[in-house]
Amino acid sequence: MTTIDLNADLGESFGRWTLGDDEAMLDVVTSANVACGFHAGDPRGLLRVCELAARRSVVIGAQVGYRDLAGFGRRFIDLDPADLVADVVYQIGALQGLCAAAGTAVRYVKPHGALYNAVVHHRAQAAAVVEAVRRVDASLPVLGLPGSLLLDLAQDAGLATVTEAFVDRGYLADGTLVPRGRDGAVLHDPAAVAARAMRMVVTGEVETVDAVLLRIHAASLCVHGDSPGAVSMATAVRARLEAAGITLAPFVAVPG
Repeated sequence: MTTIDLNADLGESFGRWTLGDDEAMLDVVTSANVACGFHAGDPRGLLRVCELAARRSVVIGAQVGYRDLAGFGRRFIDLDPADLVADVVYQIGALQGLCAAAGTAVRYVKPHGALYNAVVHHRAQAAAVVEAVRRVDASLPVLGLPGSLLLDLAQDAGLATVTEAFVDRGYLADGTLVPRGRDGAVLHDPAAVAARAMRMVVTGEVETVDAVLLRIHAASLCVHGDSPGAVSMATAVRARLEAAGITLAPFVAVPG
């Protein structure tokens, strides 16, 4: 029987500005990429998400990003690597504290937005993220795009790596994501997204925006929590996979 993780980006509201339905998503996903306050999230809201996740035994990962609240972390920043190391260390540490207060812990790390895209090919920034994780806790797995420099360097550094696929994002033929703002970058139809997820898990394939059949291997599937209809898409994905006998479970064990 096949097992797959289902993750979503959560904790991205800020003050009176609400983004997504974290509580509903936590009833569906098995792992939560929780913001760390740099690209999104405020302490009170992040603590609440950690508490809700702990009650549901949803695994929490630190979703680290650029210090860019105004741009939601989706703008590339050419940081000095030493600054990026410190920024990532700071973010993981902040979320570790919130998780400890909620009776849980950070169990993996995933970059967000523009940083996620940058570390696919930007060696200095990928190395900085790896160094930060290694210095905080070398037992934390790194979640990222298959074939990315981030995962290659993480493996070289002795870190565990986990590959993921995006059920609600368009792909280019080289395996990278279609830049936001371009046609086909973001998918919204729950039935289409669920069928796409099923194909990813069962056949290891995804059709790119250029109609190229791309081979893909992933231990985790991502649904963006900030997308309109995110809960409906995640629910449809889970229902479709479970109906096919596929088990949904986090890629890291939750201590019993």
